[in-house]
Amino acid sequence: MAQQEHDGAMWVFGYGSLVWNPEFPVAERIVARLDAYARSFCMSSIHHRGTPEMPGLVLALDERDGATCTGLALRVEPGHEDPTLAMLRERELVSSAYLERRLPLDLADGRRIEAVAYVIDQAHEQYMQELDLEAQARIIAAATGGRGPNDEYLHNTTAHLTHLGIADPDLDWLSTRVRKLRQQQE
Repeated sequence: MAQQEHDGAMWVFGYGSLVWNPEFPVAERIVARLDAYARSFCMSSIHHRGTPEMPGLVLALDERDGATCTGLALRVEPGHEDPTLAMLRERELVSSAYLERRLPLDLADGRRIEAVAYVIDQAHEQYMQELDLEAQARIIAAATGGRGPNDEYLHNTTAHLTHLGIADPDLDWLSTRVRKLRQQQE
């Protein structure tokens, strides 16, 4: 059984773009597991990776019995907690489709910590439950938002998770399929 750490540090759970673009000073990075949630392209993106006219998809933590999501625990550099939380809220809560939670993570080195995590509000209109992978791929291949093309988000996330040794077969499949769809569009 892992021991819960209570050292006052602020941790953030990255499972998508926070893995490769946290935008805050990070004192420590370590692979972590979150139980009862799945990483899923289940959030319609009308700001960062799509528009209201052509929504994209972004990853969210989708609460599911028996699920596990492996990602990256990011310990905020001491003294930067307040500005980091303010920046994360501006970035992640732009449309209120995410809910901010403090959730328990099991770190790869055996520690157990609590981290800020952003999970999908399953009652929100941007929740895209039950989209199959092909439908996800077609949306991701076509959309662009304020932070750039939707496929860039997918490919960066997939590449960084692979580099960390975190397997996600759905993201691997999506990345391959979206590349093919983009080639067909050109």
